[in-house]
Parts: sequence; C-alpha cells; structure tokens
Amino acid sequence: MNTIADYFELAKPRIIVLLLITTAAAMLMAARGIPPLALVFWTLLGGALAAGSAGALNCVLDADIDRVMRRTMDRPIPQGRISPVHATIYAVTLGVVAFAMLYLLVNPLAAWLSLGGNVFYVAIYTMWLKRATPLNIVIGGAAGAVPPLVGWAAVTHQIGGPALGLFALIFLWTPPHFWSLALMTETDYAKARVPMMPNVAGEERTKREIIYYTILLVAASLLLYPLHVMGTLYVAAAAVLGAIFLYDTIRTWKDAGTFWARRTFKFSLLYLALMCLVMVIDRILA
Repeated sequence: MNTIADYFELAKPRIIVLLLITTAAAMLMAARGIPPLALVFWTLLGGALAAGSAGALNCVLDADIDRVMRRTMDRPIPQGRISPVHATIYAVTLGVVAFAMLYLLVNPLAAWLSLGGNVFYVAIYTMWLKRATPLNIVIGGAAGAVPPLVGWAAVTHQIGGPALGLFALIFLWTPPHFWSLALMTETDYAKARVPMMPNVAGEERTKREIIYYTILLVAASLLLYPLHVMGTLYVAAAAVLGAIFLYDTIRTWKDAGTFWARRTFKFSLLYLALMCLVMVIDRILA
C-alpha cells in the first residue's frame, strides 16, 4: 500500500485536481450544460493520467532539486522509495495511455492539445526555463492553462472564445499564485539554485510584480465582457473577486512577514475555482 501511495504522490494529485476543475469548467461552458457523461468521464480520466505523467516526469527531472528543498525532500524519489527508472516507466506509461484514451474515446484535437501541454511543461518549463530564468513561471504558466482548451475541444472538436479567455486568465493568474508561494519558501529555492523571482530580484521587486500581474489578470477578466465572451453575471463577480485578490496582493507588498503572502496564495486557489464556477453559470444562463 505504501508503494501505491508513493506512485500516487509522484503524479502530484493536488495539481491534477486544479487542472481537472478548469477542464470540467470548459466542458460545461462549451455544452451550455452537462455534456454526455461518458465524454466527461473519459476526458477527465485522460486528463488526469496526462497530468500525472507530466508530474511524474517533473519529479524525475527535478530529483536533484527536490533533495535540497525542505518542501520537496520527502518526495518518493529523493527518499529512495521509487527509483528514477521506475518513475520514468510509470510516467511514460501514463502518458501513452492518456493519449490513446483521449484520441480514441474523446477526439484527436483534445489528445494533441493535452500532449502539447505536457511537452511544454516537461521540455520547455522543467528542463529549460526552471533553471535558466526567474521568468520561468511566467512563460511556463502556459502549460497549466492548456486544460480548458482540452475540455472545450472535447465537446466542440474546436477551440472557442470562452476557452481562450480561461486560458488567458490562468496564464496571468500563475505568476501571482506561484510567487506568493515562493515568498514563503525563498531560502529553499536559493539552496537549490533555482532562479525564482524572490531570491533573484528580491522580495520588494517580487511583491510589486505580483501586483502588476494581478492588475493584468483583473483587467483581462473584465475585458471578456465587452468582447462579448462572457455576460453580466460574470463581470460583476469577476470585479468583486478581482478586487479581493488585488487587495490581498497590496497587503502582501506592505507586509514584512509571510502572513499576507500565505493568504494571497490560498485566496488565489479559491479565486480560480470561483471564476470557473461563475463562468460556467454565466454561460449556461446566457
């Protein structure tokens, strides 16, 4: 049972849940209701396996970093509970099954979009950007924004405006979300020699960048209304949620400790979940 738990942890299940929420939201928006349950099942299962494959490969490639970071040193590979070879076989198997499942039981576009997101996450973000530039999260955030495109494509066999809108929101949401976490674990990244914004540019610069990206995020979220992508209910909720998010980031900038950084990080998760919910309700009612 411990081995099963270790392989489960290797797939990064908490990240999978977040990705599946955005996938499901896009599916509900595309169908303006509940899509066929079989389609939902295979799309979410295929997406979960694909995300697990990417997460496991990330753990293999980042094993040297994970060993020195307090937040990650208890993961299965650094602790020797799973070998890198076995983890790689596990990751590749998940990826192959996920692609086949999406291709055969959903549609080819959804399968290729999912694979493209995984390749970007593993090859571009993990193998290159993460160790090369403090903008790793900014550019790498595109990988985490792909699931809504997969969900929309699963229902419509194409890519639509609301899915692109959600892609843009997740892309802009990623820096303030992740840099808030980085403010709490700055010394870990420094020890691992990962050029994260706080340990490269300093806390003051990081906090200001969090505010800038949050302003862009809120502006982009509100822009979906005049572009006729979303409706009145959505824009009202987006304004309220955006104001709370921006308030938290400003308090983070003024706070010398980590209390508000932690609060901003936690609210960013709630913000994304509520924005997905509001987009679904607005789309269905419209």
